Amino acid sequence: MASVPRPRYRRAVVTVSQAELKRVRALQQKKARAEASRFLVQGRKVTAELLASTWDVEAIYATEDAAAFVADAARRRRVEVHVLPAHELERLGTFERGNELVAVAVSREQAKFRLPEPGELVLALDGVHDPRNLGGLLRIADWFGVRRVVCSQDCIEVTNPKVVQSTMGSLFRVQVRYAQLAVELPQCAAAGVHLYLADMGGASAYDAPLARPAVLVLGSESHGLSEVLRGLCAQVLSIPRVGRAESLNVAMAAAALCSEFARQAGAPK
Repeated sequence: MASVPRPRYRRAVVTVSQAELKRVRALQQKKARAEASRFLVQGRKVTAELLASTWDVEAIYATEDAAAFVADAARRRRVEVHVLPAHELERLGTFERGNELVAVAVSREQAKFRLPEPGELVLALDGVHDPRNLGGLLRIADWFGVRRVVCSQDCIEVTNPKVVQSTMGSLFRVQVRYAQLAVELPQCAAAGVHLYLADMGGASAYDAPLARPAVLVLGSESHGLSEVLRGLCAQVLSIPRVGRAESLNVAMAAAALCSEFARQAGAPK
């Protein structure tokens, strides 16, 4: 009878030192992530998305059960899976409970500035600080086929553990850059790219013809667009209010506007 290959993981008592565990725990902090060019990916869903992507993975730390869940994908990627006791996983992960699977992913170098291509829609985010909003925005971009998102330099970092989890894997399919929007957006406009600013005081997005290539600029949750971006030569769009809600958060607004961009471009067959 042919032997059955065993999952490619080894127990932590043999392979993982306390120094290594300390290094992984440090990735919960922004400074350590920046210095190591590494970040944490947690949970079965997002770790599976990471392993299915082209992103580099340094190692995976898991309970026995979770290690079996990722064993095949990790073997294909030649990623070592270390089995840890539950109390060690609780210290490595950032979830309030249920830290059974923690991967260390390698950060990518930031892409260089590039004008939107013909027919392309790019999202530009100004001062988005809430991790769940940024994660939701990447999911929305992924849903509507927006492949590039540009963030102002004061946005929360995309490798923050709460952001990574909120993206539900879309982080690995949408390119995220950080840039000076006040410098890059005028360059886009000068090259013939259409600029649209999302603001409650703008014209209805449902009545405006939305042309591409385009950059849709969305502001922060609490303050909206910065004054410098409000001064850009751009068309201002709003989502008509029918009820009495005071406002939409930035992710909700992005979903409505991206939906209208997609509708006007023609839904895929």
